[in-house]
Amino acid sequence: MSVKIVIDSSTDTAAAIRNRFETVSLPIFFGDEKFIDGVNITHAEFYERLKNSEQLPKTSQATPFDYTEVYKKITDAGDEAVVLTISKKLSGTYQSAVIAAEDYKGKVFVIDSDTVTIGAGILAEYALSLADGGASAKDISEALEAAKKRVHLIAMVDTLEYLKKGGRISKTVAFAGELLSFKPVICVEEGEVKMLGKARGAKNGNNLLEQEIKKAGGVNFGMPVLLGYSGTDSTMLHRYIEDFSTLWKDHGELNISEIGSVVGTHAGPGAIAAAFFAEN
Repeated sequence: MSVKIVIDSSTDTAAAIRNRFETVSLPIFFGDEKFIDGVNITHAEFYERLKNSEQLPKTSQATPFDYTEVYKKITDAGDEAVVLTISKKLSGTYQSAVIAAEDYKGKVFVIDSDTVTIGAGILAEYALSLADGGASAKDISEALEAAKKRVHLIAMVDTLEYLKKGGRISKTVAFAGELLSFKPVICVEEGEVKMLGKARGAKNGNNLLEQEIKKAGGVNFGMPVLLGYSGTDSTMLHRYIEDFSTLWKDHGELNISEIGSVVGTHAGPGAIAAAFFAEN
């Protein structure tokens, strides 16, 4: 018997381990067209459509049936499952996973990650390492509940356009931000997206991003660390890594992930992000 780690498609992980997870898809709709990120639309195709679409695409939560199919496959093989979902404050997906798990008590354990994208990605990577070490599904779920309190996800958004389209900010704030080249720095805290600050220009945005990482308590390099970017160009992220090499130089090779369509819908292209477990 082994333990399978189940994630949803809002979780972005390092490419090297992505195929080791069971993934439940959250669909994206451009009008009446339904897409599954990485299945019938690539990252590049999604961001191209996003840039050319007047209306923001809509995302939908996974259903209990989606999870039941995965649970049945895992348990029929004699295995257990640990299920990590997008924050329940951002999506109803967690509730769908819980409803489906009612018929699999003692075999399926559902955890609200309290985060999203690469924040959930480092929790998933941690869960995978525990499973590889022989931990039971129950023990892994308890470890994740404790560990998620130390997860930090901090990001700098390149443009306010998509936050405006999604109604996350007013048109007046968006216009002022675009006029003055504001770069919002945001985080996910207690399951919700919060604004940490606004910097003028990318350089000041990178400075603010760095300040917030230090304020969060520093990076625990003994745990998974993941950097991410949205869109098709990672130039901004690599520039940030070079500009603040003193923070990252002792870590060795850094894992980098593309940010998928679920989060990319609201962040837009050009965002950069860091996810880590706090040192303290």
